[in-house]
Amino acid sequence: MKHDPAYSGREFIGSTSEYDEADVVIYGMPMDWTVSFRAGTRLGPQRIREVSILLEEYSPYLDRHLEEVSYFDAGDVPLAFGNPQKSVEQIYEYVRDLLADGKFPLGLGGEHLVSWGPIRAMAEKYPDLAVVQFDAHADLREDYEGEPYSHAAVLRKACDIVGPKNVYQFGIRSGTREEFHWARENTNFHPFDVYEPLKSRIEELKGRPVYLTIDIDVVDPAEAPGTGTLDAGGITARELFKSLQLLGEAGINIVGFDLVEVSPVYDPAEQTQILASKIVREVLLGLVPKK
Repeated sequence: MKHDPAYSGREFIGSTSEYDEADVVIYGMPMDWTVSFRAGTRLGPQRIREVSILLEEYSPYLDRHLEEVSYFDAGDVPLAFGNPQKSVEQIYEYVRDLLADGKFPLGLGGEHLVSWGPIRAMAEKYPDLAVVQFDAHADLREDYEGEPYSHAAVLRKACDIVGPKNVYQFGIRSGTREEFHWARENTNFHPFDVYEPLKSRIEELKGRPVYLTIDIDVVDPAEAPGTGTLDAGGITARELFKSLQLLGEAGINIVGFDLVEVSPVYDPAEQTQILASKIVREVLLGLVPKK
């Protein structure tokens, strides 16, 4: 697989310089073509990398060090500026190639529509794929203002390909009445909270390939204001870390991951970007299958 560094700047802290030896590939999806309120998420992937230098490479949550994981930061996927459909196709092709090379894909967004690319690629490889979403928004619309390629529709697209009963939604606290009604009838829908409802679903997730997508706005804007579509009443960062630990301790087979909707321009204090980097560290150490 060809790797052309399509960005300039720091790589995520601790990353190897060799693609072939890495088990994990970190890649950016710098897209904000369909955001419905404030643009800026295309700047998220690079800033998450840059602030990662603040992190300790040791996780006291897991008693593990980043030197125990081999990961390569491939930079950002070159996207067709302003064209959501083509951009998602480019992301899909990129992740499909990562899977063919036996890599664990770890994506940095970008708006949430970017997740449609890796979910499609994952569903092709894993017919029994489950999709787990931590998010403030249901993202279950068929379209937004007539546009089917929208970050407000990404989980509905996931439902269309893996089946709504294979989609698990946690922390949702915003959406239309129709979305909430549809979710309660069709998906595994757990609004407002993450840790306790996730705990109740752990047994049925065991033994299945799981794709985890986290929208940073699942965390309350008091702790993560750097995002485009703020919504009050979210979970704490501590609950999010507990939830990641729960997945890891239960041995859930996470086969891919993305973190989306970080918009650095709205958080000059950098707490959102730093939180995002710490989430990436915990995923690398706690959820990537050990080899």
